[in-house]
Amino acid sequence: MVDSRLAEDGVAIRRRRECSACCQRFTTFERIEEVAINVIKRSGEREPFNRAKIMGGLMSACKNRPVDEEALAQLVDGVEESMRVLNRDVTSEEVGKATLDALRKIDDVAYVRFASVYKGFEEADDFAREIGILVKTTAPKLRS
Repeated sequence: MVDSRLAEDGVAIRRRRECSACCQRFTTFERIEEVAINVIKRSGEREPFNRAKIMGGLMSACKNRPVDEEALAQLVDGVEESMRVLNRDVTSEEVGKATLDALRKIDDVAYVRFASVYKGFEEADDFAREIGILVKTTAPKLRS
């Protein structure tokens, strides 16, 4: 090995090597192979963690809202990493809750839209209850 350095923003290691037989130089890249995350759905079926599914739901919830797509990509990164840290199969409920908790910090309206699908709202009271919880947890306390 002639040289070694980080590449691709620290995700890979670039190594410059030299063949001991012919002295020709070549480059190799080493990347960490991440362990796959499996999601256990409500039906009991297992499927691989799908970033695109979460991003699609978030994009729908954030339609016509002032939310940057980069912020949503970072949200999905955070959710994926929090699931990876658990080092086990995760439930769709855990993924949904982590997504909701992160979305709450970005946009209240998008949060309620996402919650309406995730929690299966059927009546206006469901929306009112969720908004009440949202306002109660985010509103500053007034001093007398």
